[in-house]
Amino acid sequence: MVEVICDTNFLIHLATRRIKNIDNLDVEIGQITFVVPQVVKNELSELAKNPEKNQDIQSTLHYIKNFKTIPILGTFADKELLDYVSNNKVIVATMDKELKKQIKNLGSSIMSFSNDKIVLES
Repeated sequence: MVEVICDTNFLIHLATRRIKNIDNLDVEIGQITFVVPQVVKNELSELAKNPEKNQDIQSTLHYIKNFKTIPILGTFADKELLDYVSNNKVIVATMDKELKKQIKNLGSSIMSFSNDKIVLES
């Protein structure tokens, strides 16, 4: 089972959109499990204070309540993820173009969305 570390935007997208291949991931990509860094949970809690985003954030928090939380701490999720990736070869789930580029440069893999499907980028 491979753990995929999710960033904030990826989780919101995962929780609030219909993902076409969510049930076939083990066939298409392999046995994966999504994990949530503590710093991302903290970011979601902050975003929940924004009335415009509250509904999506509440849906997301509910969706991830049974996801494993991993102890990546700090104040800015992207920076903490990059620090973690520089020491660990992992898969990071993100939609952030700049973050994708930096993670690939560190030798880790990216999981993202393309046409409402989850895809693995090398």
